[in-house]
Formats: sequence, C-alpha cells, structure tokens
Amino acid sequence: MSLFARLSDALAASAASGLSVVDERHIDPDGGRHIPAAVLIAVTDRPEPGVILTQRPDYLRSHPGQIAFPGGKIDPTDAHAVAAALREADEELGLAPHHVRVIGEADIYRSGSGFAITPVLGVIPPDLRYTPNPGEVADWFEVPLAFVLDPANHAHHSTHWKGAERRYIEIMWGRRRIWGVTAGIIANLSRRLEGIMA
Repeated sequence: MSLFARLSDALAASAASGLSVVDERHIDPDGGRHIPAAVLIAVTDRPEPGVILTQRPDYLRSHPGQIAFPGGKIDPTDAHAVAAALREADEELGLAPHHVRVIGEADIYRSGSGFAITPVLGVIPPDLRYTPNPGEVADWFEVPLAFVLDPANHAHHSTHWKGAERRYIEIMWGRRRIWGVTAGIIANLSRRLEGIMA
C-alpha cells in the first residue's frame, strides 16, 4: 500500500474515533475568538518518510527562531484552509502546490496566541529543491516522520505564561528544538496516525 493510501486510511479511520484534541484553548487569550490559520504537514514519499519543517529568522517579532510548519493566516482570498496552507508553503519555501497530494485536514489547534490552526496533511516527492523566502525562513530541514510521531520522543513540560499554566511538548531532533504549537500539532497527529509507522 502506498504512503498516501496508508496516511489517508489512518486519518479517515481516526476521524470517526472521537479522539480529544490537546491544545492551548485553556489559555483563552481573547474571549475564545481565534484567527483562522493553516499549516502544511508535508510528508516526503520515501521508504522512511520525513516531514518538512522550517526555522523562523531570529529577528522576527513573532516567534523568533522557532521551528514551524510552513503556514500562516487564512487570507480572504483563500478558498479554504487547504488553499491557505498550499499558498503559504509556496511563499515560504517555494514548494509549488502541484507537488502536494493533499490527504486532508487534521484537528484544529487553538493556540495561546489566539490562532485556530488547521493542519493540512499532504504527501510530496522526496528531495525537492526549495527556495526559502529569507524574510520568513532562516532554514529548513527534514525530520523522520516515525521519530516525531513516536510519543517516546515527546517530553512534557509546563510553565506559567500570561497568568496561566502552559503545558507544552518538546521534541529534540539533534540540536533542533521542536516545541510549542508545532510539537502540539505533531502530538495530536501522532494520536490520529497511531501505528502508521510500525
């Protein structure tokens, strides 16, 4: 069975299972209102699949230096979350939409900074050449999908932020620190795709 079919079947089967979503909605920064956003979880179609992540420039005002999926706010011109995720991946990395075989949407993640983020899962060819936008991406890398989906690699932490306890997950890949919203989206996806990499 192809990677696309395996991921599609797992995502569809888990959608009906009623899994609860873990996110930051308990922080509730703005009375429950969240700005719609979308990210692309681009999985490379290779014998040992990977997932593409970016590192934000250190000088950005919002989340400097953090590791993220390509993505951003859903613009009024975007027809839906999938269109926004594909547009953002193209703008940030030069990952053309025609390279992405979209599987579907995973669980919306409500962040403590006020965003409702729709993760869009898709499969891309391996070893594409990217042209990162230096204003948005300092670096990009591919991490093994099996590694990030493995709950054994998810370290659970908590801190106080804006007067509330913030629980978060940290995934260390070499010197790369994947945490916060990105790690939270990965943890939710891990529960949805349980056993897919076995």
